[in-house]
Amino acid sequence: MALEHIENPSLRDCLRVQRRVLGALFMREVLTRFGRHNIGFLWLFVEPMIFTLGVTALWTATKSVHGSSDLPIVAFALTGYSSVLLWRNMPGRCIGALWANLSLLYHRNIRVLDIYLARLMLEFGGATISFTVLSVLFISIGWLEPPQDLLEVIGGWLIIAWFGSALAIWLGALSHENELIDKLWHPASYLIFPLSGSAFMVDALPRAAQEVVLWIPMVHGVEMVREGYFGTRARAHYDLSYVLPFCLVLSVLAMLQVRKLASRVVPE
Repeated sequence: MALEHIENPSLRDCLRVQRRVLGALFMREVLTRFGRHNIGFLWLFVEPMIFTLGVTALWTATKSVHGSSDLPIVAFALTGYSSVLLWRNMPGRCIGALWANLSLLYHRNIRVLDIYLARLMLEFGGATISFTVLSVLFISIGWLEPPQDLLEVIGGWLIIAWFGSALAIWLGALSHENELIDKLWHPASYLIFPLSGSAFMVDALPRAAQEVVLWIPMVHGVEMVREGYFGTRARAHYDLSYVLPFCLVLSVLAMLQVRKLASRVVPE
């Protein structure tokens, strides 16, 4: 169904077409990235699971210090590195994404934003399934206790996803007209990684360092996820009155940049 063939389309018609467009783009991304061979689309969540398991095994083997002897290292690594995969992979998939999909814009119902959203759905789905499967696995074999507050874990996870998505769309739109974005993001993501809260609890840092790292948005989401997992065993530091407006402003900037790009982009 195409909207141009519908006279005075209703909101339901628009949403139905939008769902079909995103579904088709999502499947195209899955097939393009993972193909039909071996385990195919299962790599969507097996790939991040392998990374997370590797980091968990490394931290456990080296008895890494993370700021509290009361927190199990397996749970600490799982919550930390899964969060990194969520916010860090999203911009990497959106930067330069439009160049590979310019021909799709000949379809009237496909917009620039749809291309970014399809890739974000893929990254969010892969990271979330990986996080969920590993949590259930570790809980079932006794390496991990169930979360103390599941809703708080979900809330923190969604905050990280919101930040990563807004950042990804903004950088993706900027990168189409400035290839320097691609060159800068990769080293920047490695530099931000140690400060993202994945390998430490904010409470374990000196007061001056706490004030600095709490300016970094994803730290608040990671702290919230860990408080949901560990409850009173972890003294979390996060401020929703800071991170939510930050994500909202970043989202507005991303939408404005996409709108600007959409008015200039030429399908090929």
